[in-house]
Amino acid sequence: MLRIGLLGCGRIGQVHARSIRALEGATVAAVADAMPAAAEALAADTGAEVRDVATILQADDIDAVVIGTPTDSHFDQIMGAAKAGKAIFCEKPVDMSVDNIRACMDAVGEAGVPFLTGFNRRFDPNFARLRARIRAGDIGAVELAAITSRDPAPPPVSYIARSGGLFRDMMIHDFDMARFLMGEEFIRLHAVGSALVDPAIGEAGDVDTAAVILTTASGRICQISNSRRAAYGYDQRIEVHGQKGMLRAENQLETTVEIATETGFARDPAQHFFLERYGAAYLAEMRAFVEAVTSGTAPDPGIEDGLRAQILADAATLSRETGRPIDLPGA
Repeated sequence: MLRIGLLGCGRIGQVHARSIRALEGATVAAVADAMPAAAEALAADTGAEVRDVATILQADDIDAVVIGTPTDSHFDQIMGAAKAGKAIFCEKPVDMSVDNIRACMDAVGEAGVPFLTGFNRRFDPNFARLRARIRAGDIGAVELAAITSRDPAPPPVSYIARSGGLFRDMMIHDFDMARFLMGEEFIRLHAVGSALVDPAIGEAGDVDTAAVILTTASGRICQISNSRRAAYGYDQRIEVHGQKGMLRAENQLETTVEIATETGFARDPAQHFFLERYGAAYLAEMRAFVEAVTSGTAPDPGIEDGLRAQILADAATLSRETGRPIDLPGA
């Protein structure tokens, strides 16, 4: 039985706790949170003990940690877990600093502990199947990919101010998905962005509407568009075009019911929230982590995937600020 210490009992911590409870071979043994009430509530729900982070990291009865705390706490927790020899699951982003991520990579490598970066969208059944068909050669060599990600509504400006910006907070998922699908690293990036949804987001120094074009050394192109607003629900679509055809993953709707009348065809809106849209992905992600740790195989995506996505997010931020394309450095 893999005994897991859960760091962070907020929304994402609760999601991971539910996933762990649904799996055989793993249990939430202890939880920690800066808000005692949140820790107590999740402990009561899971049967875990409430401890502080330091105690969990040092405990002999904890085999692995799941880090779902604010990003600015990840570095210390990763370093502590690696030093203690514990397997690590860390939510994205690993850290806002590329240098800090590299330091974490060194610590994780030296300790020889498993590490999974929480890019849950790789585990979505639709996106995973799309990628598998690319790898099987169903559309031949990939030439062009388009990734669309739009939230139903923007988060509070108080969140925006500490998020690191749209490219590091929101589009980082799409940067990882672009790498996941293309199978080739990007060498050049050009980003544009505007504050069209909420002027307060612009006043906070961020954008809420953005697009990025990425190219690989072989000339393959990926375009990503993000918006903090979609009146019709949580918009998550992927299209990949290749020499022999095209693969597409559409939005997940509230139901599959469609009505046809003299006025036309009508369907339900897209699912409204990421917890609904990616429920299956979160469970599959945690299952992959538990199975990797217990079998002694390397989790995927690993910490280097977190680094490469962060490099792309930093480059997109710089490109938007300067108005110039960015040649991407090696990782």
